[in-house]
Amino acid sequence: MFVLAANMLLDALEVSVALVALPAIGDDLDLAPHQLHWVVSGFAAGFGGLLLFGGRLVAILGRRPVYLAALLVFAAASLVGALADHAALLVATRFVKGFCAALTAPTGLAIIASAFPEGPARGRALSVYSLFGASGFSAGLLLSGALTEASWRWTFVFPAPVAVLLFAFAARLIPRDGPDPQAPRRYDTAGALSLTAATLLAVAGIAGGPAFGWNHPLTLAALLLAALFVLVLVRVERTTRQPLLPRELLGHRTLLRSALGAGALNGSYLGLLLVSSLHLQQQAGYGPWQTGLAFLPAAAPLALTALYSGRVVTRFGPARLIAAGAAAAPLGYLLYPRQGAAVRYATDVLPTMLLVGAAFVLAFTAFHVQATGSVTPPLRAVAGSFYQTAVQLAAALTTVLCAALYPAGRGPALALVTAVALAGLAAALRGLVPRRAGDPPGLPVPGRSSTTHPHRHRPRERP
Repeated sequence: MFVLAANMLLDALEVSVALVALPAIGDDLDLAPHQLHWVVSGFAAGFGGLLLFGGRLVAILGRRPVYLAALLVFAAASLVGALADHAALLVATRFVKGFCAALTAPTGLAIIASAFPEGPARGRALSVYSLFGASGFSAGLLLSGALTEASWRWTFVFPAPVAVLLFAFAARLIPRDGPDPQAPRRYDTAGALSLTAATLLAVAGIAGGPAFGWNHPLTLAALLLAALFVLVLVRVERTTRQPLLPRELLGHRTLLRSALGAGALNGSYLGLLLVSSLHLQQQAGYGPWQTGLAFLPAAAPLALTALYSGRVVTRFGPARLIAAGAAAAPLGYLLYPRQGAAVRYATDVLPTMLLVGAAFVLAFTAFHVQATGSVTPPLRAVAGSFYQTAVQLAAALTTVLCAALYPAGRGPALALVTAVALAGLAAALRGLVPRRAGDPPGLPVPGRSSTTHPHRHRPRERP
């Protein structure tokens, strides 16, 4: 269990270490602010674009071999990224590490689901898993702040020995297994490649705006190709016999609303941290260590409350907690200063970080419970992958949009962050509206006990 949870810590840490190190990477590799986003969005694109495909690989090839192979590739990519002298190589390693995370994340959750019986034991295991993820993000802020003082390259080196150590323990502790006999036998490679290509081209097209101009042929070509691959994805998933995303999930409004809300919260948060990291280090005179400490009030509260979050969701219901969290986030973004280089941390930055931290404490676990609890047990694994895909893709797109707007000032970038968070709030408020009589069965009424704890009541199967 702790081997798998430690891997979750490593995946979360990968995001936070990059955010604090961005200005140092830009100075060393001569990257403008609108180019630095690739260090974050490249990882998110690999993670989100290939997460559903990663779950399919795990089901067909077996959990243990996929998990062990992903750890070794992750370690190798970390070393190559730390030695990279060109931005393209660094971004490529970030994408590869995102793909490795897309393989280890569903594997870890699948192993927990099989190793721990449904009920309190599995609930405690998932709480520990969430605790390590939240702790990893906080630890990454501090470690990156300390290591970047020496060199940003150390922030990409230290995950390598950790991954090798996890491999050594996992090789001994994770039981051998084979392919899932009930899993689809088709990989749906066309669907996976279409989604990944659409994501990368959309990010490249948005990044091309400030680099070449929004009317430049390269920018327009990337955006048009992204739209074309979206159409290809829709066509492939509608015609294949075993799509990556089962068609019945597309009708689950609660799942879709949870994915949209969680994506808005995660995307807006990472967008804020990107903007704030550049602002504090390039304009306000903060060092990497000071920046990591400045971000800690937004990350630490979730780590401190993760073990109790399940009880809170059971007590109040996910819909209410999600709405409260979705309201706290945009309020925090509105308080962040739009102009001026001078910063008074206690009044300019800390209120924003505390409100964002409160948003994650309230909504993080509630989103996951609402998303997976809205579907029948056989579909919960793929529903969880779809939910995480939305979270990661929102991160990739929001960070590149913030980076594209940042050259015009913090104001436009923060306005985008706030708008994304308000979209999440709108989805959360819709979740407070009771289900109408004509809505499809199998979708729980938000806020009822059947949704607050998926192990206590199983939603009805669709007719």
